[in-house]
Amino acid sequence: MLAALTVRDIVLIESAALEFAPGLNVLTGETGAGKSILLDALGLAAGGRGGGRAQVRPGAAQGSAVAVFEPAPKHPVFALLAEQDMPAETEIVLRRTLAADGRTRGFVNDAPVGVGLMKDLGAMLLEIHGQADDRGLFDVATHRGLLDAFGGHGALADETVARFAALDRARKAEADLKRMAAEAAADSDYVRGAADELSALAPVKGEEASLAAERAMMMNASRIAEDLSQASDALSGERGAEASLAVALKRLTRLDPAARPSLASAEAALEQAFANTEEARRELDAFLSKLELDPAVLERKEERLFALRAAARKYGVDPDRLPDVLAGFEAKREAIATGGAGLKAAAEAVKTALGAYQAAARGLSDARTAAARKLEAAVAKELTPLKLGHAKFRVAMTALDEPGASGLERTAFEIATVEGAAFGSLTRIASGGELARVSLALKVALAESMPPAALVFDEVDRGVGGAVADAVGERLQRLARTTQVLLVTHSPQVAARAQRHFRITRKGDKTRVELLDDEARVEEVARMLSGAVVTEEARAAARRLLDEAAAVPKKARKRA
Repeated sequence: MLAALTVRDIVLIESAALEFAPGLNVLTGETGAGKSILLDALGLAAGGRGGGRAQVRPGAAQGSAVAVFEPAPKHPVFALLAEQDMPAETEIVLRRTLAADGRTRGFVNDAPVGVGLMKDLGAMLLEIHGQADDRGLFDVATHRGLLDAFGGHGALADETVARFAALDRARKAEADLKRMAAEAAADSDYVRGAADELSALAPVKGEEASLAAERAMMMNASRIAEDLSQASDALSGERGAEASLAVALKRLTRLDPAARPSLASAEAALEQAFANTEEARRELDAFLSKLELDPAVLERKEERLFALRAAARKYGVDPDRLPDVLAGFEAKREAIATGGAGLKAAAEAVKTALGAYQAAARGLSDARTAAARKLEAAVAKELTPLKLGHAKFRVAMTALDEPGASGLERTAFEIATVEGAAFGSLTRIASGGELARVSLALKVALAESMPPAALVFDEVDRGVGGAVADAVGERLQRLARTTQVLLVTHSPQVAARAQRHFRITRKGDKTRVELLDDEARVEEVARMLSGAVVTEEARAAARRLLDEAAAVPKKARKRA
């Protein structure tokens, strides 16, 4: 929900802070007091465009709007923030600054972000109606999802997506097989020859580097053997280290027994040195015995090394890639050998996947058609009490040239507000009041299946009064039981139904916002009923409206 809004230096507002309730929140006041400015500022914080009516207050360097949201724990907005490496736990603060030259900056939880991200977040948290807004209900891209949610056939939609993905994979597999077969058939002799040649060579990854190291060792074997022999002689010869250490140890063992304890450390060190020297000499001799000096062996290794390098040059790859090249040629040779059997199986897999997709998509289309008729009836039921009985609403479903993961048709909500007029998009409604009331009718019909966003209506009751205004208020109150609603209103019947009531007043060039208590609400509703002079009769009527509005939720709870 929208928890709070703070506005500074926007148009007539020097400073204003509003804290909202979960249900129905209303803004009332005289025309020109600044009610719509507050909504413009809210839209600015939620990623709307700067400029227009949302401008910096004269004399101020910059304006700002801060909207604080407290979404439900599993609200999809948290997933979007996590994707941006901006995780949040409970509270999301959208802040927008507006400079006098029109430049804006956006922040989410005090981290600077682009306006695009703010708009995406704002669209998930807030829907503003009663103006030419291209988001929410007015975005045709959302209509299919709204219809699916309304019809409760999300599982069918998910199955259609899965079936299309399987069909796409089958088609790609068939295309790859066809391409491979075509490439192989174009030069079958070359493919067979290359596969045979590389099969006979049997390359192994890492073999070339190993052979190169062995060859280098063998080419220097004579010099290495000579150096090893001399090193071994230095250790084991008549004057070698082993003999010298043995003599030294023998001398120490012949010392007088009384002197030997004092030289125990020296004797232990000599014994350790003798053992290490003996071990080193054995290692040298072992390596020398393994050193390959046979020219025939060197020749065989060189032939193998040169063969691997020649094959790598021929096929334009690194020697370690030769096993992969062999696998590719063997696959092509297999495609040639098996003929059309593989292609036939791939075509059959595509046919099976296509049948499964079409069955799921047709089932989804039938469900959507039934849901569309149900939604049309639900909206029509709401239009008449809202003084829109002449308007016609329909869910247009147009077959796609290329069916896809979303199904077989394009879905769009359309309206005709004049008797006999052609249907068109919701954004073609010229009247702001009609636009807001159509939005309200749709919202009421879709209440249980709409995304969890707070709803904002700018003068949804414009141009109506009496029973129609009461119908607007009743629907807003009903909608507010499950979704937070904020609206600007001039209707006392609507204002009386609010959980939280703000009065907007203007003194000179400044706008003031006041949260009303019970007595102040009576005065404000009475003013809306009677005008400039508030009479006792108007106060009595205001109290009746407030009492009747307060009784409605109690009756609704009893029915539930």
